[in-house]
Amino acid sequence: MRDDIRIVLVGDGGVGKSTLVTALIKETFVVNVQAVVPEVTIPPEVTPENVTTHIIDTSSKGDDQEILETELRKANVVCIVYAVDDRASFQRVHEHWLPLLRQQGINLPVILVGNKVDMRDEDITHVTVLEEEVVPIMNEYREIEICVECSAKALLNVSELFYFAQKAVLHPTRPLYDARDHAMKQKCTEALVRIFRLCDMDSDGILSDAELNEFQRKCFNTPLQQRELEGVKDIVKASRPDGVTDGGLNIEGFLYLHLLFIQRGRVETTWMVLRRFGYGDDLSLREDYLCPEFDVPSDCCVELSPGGYAFFTEIFKRYDADGDSAFSPEELDSIFELSPGIPWKRGKFPESTVTNAAGCVTLEGWLAQWSMTTLLDYKQTLAYLAYFGFPGDIRDGIRLVGRYGGSGSALSASSSALRRRKRGKLQRNVFLCYVVGAAGSGKTSLIRAFAKKSFSDDYAPTARSTTTVNSVDVKGSEKYLVMQEFGPYDTSVLQSRRQLECCDLLVMVYDSSDPNSFAYLTNLRKNYSLDNLPVIFVATKSDLDYVEQRGEQPPDIYCRELKLTAPVYVSVKNGQIASVFQRMAAITRSPQSATPALLLSRPQAWSAAQIVGVTALAGLGLVSTFVAYHAIKYWWTSAVHSRPHSAPTIPRRREL
Repeated sequence: MRDDIRIVLVGDGGVGKSTLVTALIKETFVVNVQAVVPEVTIPPEVTPENVTTHIIDTSSKGDDQEILETELRKANVVCIVYAVDDRASFQRVHEHWLPLLRQQGINLPVILVGNKVDMRDEDITHVTVLEEEVVPIMNEYREIEICVECSAKALLNVSELFYFAQKAVLHPTRPLYDARDHAMKQKCTEALVRIFRLCDMDSDGILSDAELNEFQRKCFNTPLQQRELEGVKDIVKASRPDGVTDGGLNIEGFLYLHLLFIQRGRVETTWMVLRRFGYGDDLSLREDYLCPEFDVPSDCCVELSPGGYAFFTEIFKRYDADGDSAFSPEELDSIFELSPGIPWKRGKFPESTVTNAAGCVTLEGWLAQWSMTTLLDYKQTLAYLAYFGFPGDIRDGIRLVGRYGGSGSALSASSSALRRRKRGKLQRNVFLCYVVGAAGSGKTSLIRAFAKKSFSDDYAPTARSTTTVNSVDVKGSEKYLVMQEFGPYDTSVLQSRRQLECCDLLVMVYDSSDPNSFAYLTNLRKNYSLDNLPVIFVATKSDLDYVEQRGEQPPDIYCRELKLTAPVYVSVKNGQIASVFQRMAAITRSPQSATPALLLSRPQAWSAAQIVGVTALAGLGLVSTFVAYHAIKYWWTSAVHSRPHSAPTIPRRREL
C-alpha cells in the first residue's frame, strides 16, 4: 500500500476550494483567504490512514490551465468542488470538469464535493439533491467514488471530505463494485472465493465458528466473541437465509457479507481482507507476495525445509477428497483452481513422478514433484506456496533457514554441487542427476523405472530434455533424485559451466548389447570437461546377449583407469535394477568417491592385498638370502676339504 497521497482540488472560482483547505488546517472558518493557497502537507501520524497527504489547491483561470493540467497528472485523487447555492457551478461539474479529466486521459478516483450546504435553500432536501441530480452523474461517470456535502463556514464534514479522498486512493471502490449494477465485480468475487477456500481448512464448503475466528485473527488480529459471531450470521441470515447453515457461513453468505461492507461505505474492510491475502489494487496477487525478495548466494541451491514438506503434505490430505491417498485429475484441478494452473504440463506430468496403477499422483509423487520444482526453480515454489495459502505473512514466513532465516520457513539453502565436491560430504535432501547416452541406449526406460513406470517396448528418440523425480532410501534417510535426461544431440548442457556446476551426478548410460554404445560415452569425455563431475556408468539391456564394446578399452578397464567402480549392469525389461538408484544416491552424498579428477589426483595408496603381497615377498627374500648364504658356505667348506693336497693354497690375511 502506498505511503503518500496527492489530493488535487478543482472547481470554478468562488466555490470555496481555498476556504476548505484553510478550514482543515486552522480548524476554523477564515473569511478572507488568498485565491490559491500553497500546497499543504499533512504528516502521516495525524491522518486516519497513516499516510503522508499532500493537498493541492488550483486556479480555474485560463492563464493557469497549464499548471492545472500538470497538477492533475501528478494527482492520486481529484476533488471537484461546487457550491450548492450556485446552480451554474454544479452544471459545470458534468459539462466541463468531468469531461476535462477524460480529455486529459486521467483515470483517477473522483470525489464530488458540494460546499456551502449552510447556504442551501431550506425547501431543498439533501436526499432530493442526491437522488435527482447527483446519482445520474455518478452512474454516467464511474470514476466518481462518492459525493460529500460540506460547509467550510460551519466546519461540517471538512475533515471527512479529505478522509474520503484518502480512502478513494487506498481503498478504491471501483475495482470491487459496479455501482450501476449494484453488484461486486467478477475479479473481486473470484478473489473472495479463493480466500474462502483457503480459510475452509476442512474443505467442507462451510466456514465454521473456529474457521471464521481464524480468518478474523489473520485479517484483523482480533478474534470474535461468540455473540459477535452469532451477530454476523444473523445479519447474513436476515437477507440471505441460504447463506448460513447449521455448520456456519457458506460461500454465498461470505460474499454477501462483503457486499454489505462495500454498499455501506466500509470498503476498507474488504480491502484489508484482500491485501492480507496478497492482492494488489488491480485484484491480482502482488509480485512481492508471490516472490518475496531474499538473497540466495550463487554457490547455494534451495530445497524444501521440513516445514515446507509438512505444508505440502497438509495440502495433499486436504484436497484428497475420496481419501485414497492419490490425486485424481479432478482433485488436481480442484487444488490448482487456487492458482494459474498446473505448472508442470510441459514436463509430461504426471508421467514425471510416482503414480498409482490408475495414473493418479500419490503423496510420494506429490512431494517428489515439489522437491524437483524447488531445486530447479525455487521462485515457482514460492509462488505456489502463496497460491495455496502458506500460513503467516508470505513476505516474512518464507525465508531460507540457517543463517538465512527462521526455523518456520518453507525453504532452506545448502551448498551447491560444486562446493560440495570440494568440501566433501554435506547433508542435503535433493540431488540433480544428468542422464546421457547414445540413441537407443535405454535412458528413457531407466528413468521411467525410477518413477515406477512399467516398461514399454515402444521406442521414441529423446527429442528434448525430460525430467523424472522420486525418492530413494539411503540408510534410513529419504533422499530425492531429480533425473534429467538429455538426447544424444542435446549436448548444450555439457558445454555450460554453470549447468555443470549444478549437477550432483552424471549418469552415463550405454547399451551392453550394442558394440558402439560405450564409445559414445568415451567420446563425450574426450570432447567435454567432465572429470570434475561424480559419475556412474550404467550398462542397460543385460537380458540380451553380451557383446564386446568397440573402443580403445573395455568398459571395466576404462572405469578402472579412472579409479571408478565397474559399470552397473541392469535390465529394466526384466526388473533387474541391481539397486542402481541406491548407488546413485550414495554417490551424491559422498561425491568425492566417484569424481575422477579427485580420485586421480590422490597419491597412490597400497591396498591391503598389496601390503600382504609385498610383505610376503620381503619375507621370502630374507628366507632366500638365509638359504643361499648357508648353501654357499657349505659349498665352500666342502670344496676346501675335498681339494687335492698338491693344490696351491691362499694364505690367510693374518699370515701375510
